[in-house]
Amino acid sequence: MLLLQQPPSITCRIIPSFHDNKKVIALKEKEGVVFSVALENQPVEGCTVSRAIHDTEDFGVTYFSLARDTDISPESYPSAKIIINHSGGLTVSCGGHEGTLGGGEAVITPVNMPVGTKTHTGSVYTEIRLGEGVNVNTAVHDGEIFSLADLVPYQEGRIVNMDIVSSKGLKFVVMAFDEGTGLSEHAAPGEALIFVLEGEGIIGYEGKEHHIMAGENFKFAKNGRHYVKAQGRFKMALLLTLED
Repeated sequence: MLLLQQPPSITCRIIPSFHDNKKVIALKEKEGVVFSVALENQPVEGCTVSRAIHDTEDFGVTYFSLARDTDISPESYPSAKIIINHSGGLTVSCGGHEGTLGGGEAVITPVNMPVGTKTHTGSVYTEIRLGEGVNVNTAVHDGEIFSLADLVPYQEGRIVNMDIVSSKGLKFVVMAFDEGTGLSEHAAPGEALIFVLEGEGIIGYEGKEHHIMAGENFKFAKNGRHYVKAQGRFKMALLLTLED
């Protein structure tokens, strides 16, 4: 549970400008290559840094990098958010209470309640702003910290899938692949961003194979032909964009 504690002040904050959000369609991230959100968004000493890769009325996706002993003051929003911590320890304040997320842990923030973040170690995290018509799996609850990898079990010879949350324009899913299982080649109905949570796998994309492991990421373009093969047991989260 979140524990009460007063956050410190922000040292400095860097926020890249972002143009008219109604005209932004794609996830502004490299596609068809393995990358790491944590490694490619390292904190800047004394600062907080944000990088929006998608920002529309339907939903938003932003990477945040907080240097050690910095914070973002609590702010209220009319929509829920998923905060996914990639590295370091991230303390999230929510409605006067606080809790600390480790790597691979997440929390769904309540609507219209002040939410802030701070870190003593430095942290890189992704924030997904949800749109209208939010549906949340009963396995998770607003304001409670959870491990993404622990949400789904392995089952012999099977792929276990859980829709964590969906709203207008997106779906966020966690999947567990037993050794030797995989998804045959197909095309996604929208763009997709993978977060590898555990183990190693092979992603085939547009005729080329890519080895990927825990802590790494991969983006598919809409209609991009791809497949997934587990190398041993393998877990990943998937952010999928949806179109009306």
